[in-house]
Amino acid sequence: MSKLNLLALGIFLAACNNSGQTNKNTTDTVATSAAVPQLEEVFGDHQYQLTGVAVARDGRLFTNYPYWGEKHAYSVVEIVNGKPVPYPDTTWNSFKKGEDGQNKFVCVQSVVADDQGYLWVVDAAGIGLGPVYEHANKVLKINLATNQVDRVYHFPETVAGNDSYLNDIRIDNVNGFAYMTTSTNGGIVVLNIKTGESRLVLHDHYSVKADPHYHFEKNGRTMVVNSDGIALTADQQWLYYKPLTDNKLYRINAGLLRNFKTAMRTLQDSVQDLGRFVTTDGMICDNAGNLYMGDLEKNAIVKITPDLQMHYIAQDKTKLMWPDSYSISTDGYLYISCSQITYPPVLPYKIFRLKL
Repeated sequence: MSKLNLLALGIFLAACNNSGQTNKNTTDTVATSAAVPQLEEVFGDHQYQLTGVAVARDGRLFTNYPYWGEKHAYSVVEIVNGKPVPYPDTTWNSFKKGEDGQNKFVCVQSVVADDQGYLWVVDAAGIGLGPVYEHANKVLKINLATNQVDRVYHFPETVAGNDSYLNDIRIDNVNGFAYMTTSTNGGIVVLNIKTGESRLVLHDHYSVKADPHYHFEKNGRTMVVNSDGIALTADQQWLYYKPLTDNKLYRINAGLLRNFKTAMRTLQDSVQDLGRFVTTDGMICDNAGNLYMGDLEKNAIVKITPDLQMHYIAQDKTKLMWPDSYSISTDGYLYISCSQITYPPVLPYKIFRLKL
């Protein structure tokens, strides 16, 4: 997006000389054109840049629009008959600069539908990717059966302060926790969704910082972005995560994160470096333990199997313009939002789906 405030997100011009190498367990062959027809467009917006995508158990489709540019209307919408409808209502979507943002969406970064009938909304509240607006960053839990806000979670300054841009979220309803990345200062926010207690972990650890030796350039723009993509395995055992602008992938045992008494040093020592794969924005795990990510540099989608074998499953330079976020439907489709970050806007901004 041409008007991104890159410095505010912790994205800055860099002069790096060497790119990282692909993991030896991966294939570096881009998908053939035979995979392209599998990409089905399910929604397009001719005005506003979208980032997130969420498909509920009953097939309802949601997306969100961060308040990044000069023009902004709604933050969270449900796609009904191909049209965006403000969700859960127009009041939550009525924020204007200068207003109180505690009970309205300010700058929503992502939406996720869980396995219990709730939509989770991450409001980073960083207008134009700037500082948090009046302590208004929050996470909402919305009941999809009633379309009512069930709970709003706020964070202390020590967890998600003024310089924190909360990004993506994954929900563990079995144990009662949520996990989020913060892209500006780097780290993982762990939220007890029962008590509301939260904790920032791995802050400034190498695994949440983009590798300074990896040169990421897209459409003439060299970028460095910290922890962004995050995924939780279906058994709630492993949390995968990575910086956006290098090809390193990490994971940590989620059980250690859930215990708020676990020492920070123990968490740091428990991070597993899985090697080099691709640069990606979002990521998601399926029930079989496969990890799906985008390859931003090749306009492609990859699948990483539990034994860390990587396979390209789709590529399209005109459709997969910055594949951003992912959601897997109950009928086996991978939904992909394309936010076109670093691209001159090619309208409409689109959401695709791919049969797995």
